[in-house]
Amino acid sequence: MLELKNLHFTVSDENGEKHILNGVDLAIPDKRFVVITGPNGGGKTTLARTIMGINEATSGQILWNGEDITSLSVSERAKKGISYGFQQPPRFKGMRVKDLLEIAAGEKLGHAEACSYLTQVGLCAKDYVDRDVDASLSGGEVKRIEIATILARKSPLMIFDEPEAGIDLWSFARLTETFKAIHAKRESTIIIISHQERIIRLADEIILMANGNVAARGDADEIYPQLMGMTIAGCNMLEVDQKC
Repeated sequence: MLELKNLHFTVSDENGEKHILNGVDLAIPDKRFVVITGPNGGGKTTLARTIMGINEATSGQILWNGEDITSLSVSERAKKGISYGFQQPPRFKGMRVKDLLEIAAGEKLGHAEACSYLTQVGLCAKDYVDRDVDASLSGGEVKRIEIATILARKSPLMIFDEPEAGIDLWSFARLTETFKAIHAKRESTIIIISHQERIIRLADEIILMANGNVAARGDADEIYPQLMGMTIAGCNMLEVDQKC
């Protein structure tokens, strides 16, 4: 179980302190599929980065399976089975996709096994498995490769920050099927930061973040009407299949 207790994250600049997370209290049971959504600036990505340890909490506690991991580094949290997918994944010049998958898996992978992870994220495996993870790849391609590495890790806690960003519609449809398949195995807890309606609809539970705290939580039928009622500059905050 992931537990957040009175979690705060504050930054300071020339204008004073800005409170990004304001005492978040949250418990997510094992093997749940949770989508965190809400208006821009509500604290969603900051919350995800703080769980992973990329941001250091100003105060409060983060517990993973009963252990206080608040002071642990990113690499220490990764060793405990927490994975994170960035909005803009890094590139690794001189490293093949297959090498990256093997590092993530912690073992040598057969060609067919490496290709299977790429296929799950909508990539034609034979075109990518021996390519370098460098500037020759598009942002969407790098994003899908990163998600494939998270699948290869088989982490008990997978955090994805807007996995739909930079991905074409066909690949996005394939990814939603991938998330459904991962969840169907009931082997991992999945937390996704997203505005995308089709991802939100897949979740066991939706958590609405606003003003640095949990504004509401519940299943899609309960929370979705609240989301539809929230607007930003006259447009719905969700990325629905039509333009405002």
